[in-house]
Amino acid sequence: MTSPSDTAMDTAAARARLLELIKELAVVRGKVILSSGAEADYYIDLRRITLHHEASKLVGQVMLALADDAGIDFECAGGLTMGADPVGTAVMHAAVDAGRTVDAFVVRKAQKSYGMGRQVEGPSVEGRNVLVLEDTSTTGGSALTAVEGVRKAGGNVVAVAVIVDRDTGAKEKIEAETGVPYLFAFGKDELGLS
Repeated sequence: MTSPSDTAMDTAAARARLLELIKELAVVRGKVILSSGAEADYYIDLRRITLHHEASKLVGQVMLALADDAGIDFECAGGLTMGADPVGTAVMHAAVDAGRTVDAFVVRKAQKSYGMGRQVEGPSVEGRNVLVLEDTSTTGGSALTAVEGVRKAGGNVVAVAVIVDRDTGAKEKIEAETGVPYLFAFGKDELGLS
């Protein structure tokens, strides 16, 4: 049986290794235009992490522990396609590994005009506590779209969580507009970015 101190050590080790991998694989320096249209001197390509054979499992462990440490109780995890898709799946798998039941879901940018006409795909979020995820956020737009979609589908959004916070105002905007906490595993300062 795993003791709480073993779990804490496992989480600390997972967090340290994930930070190493983000610095090594995901931080790209140079002028780039972000999805928000803003210009930056670096790009954090977290798909290099969330789709990486080693890092993906660490993402799940770290994000699950982040929510647990904040006292966030949730049954479903996911967000706006495509950045959040592998994050939600990683959290789902980490929860299963911990003996818990968490479903993943995907939020489309717009409701489908065919088939079942859904915007939120996967197991139903209706009446369930939902953790909205994103890999990183600059303006908060993707997370806000996901929150809106989940709420329209009847889900109870309990928090928004991202792997890396760019410290560009997303936290303040998301908390003000959604009324839920915004959590992040790493700040840009931890990545050596200013």
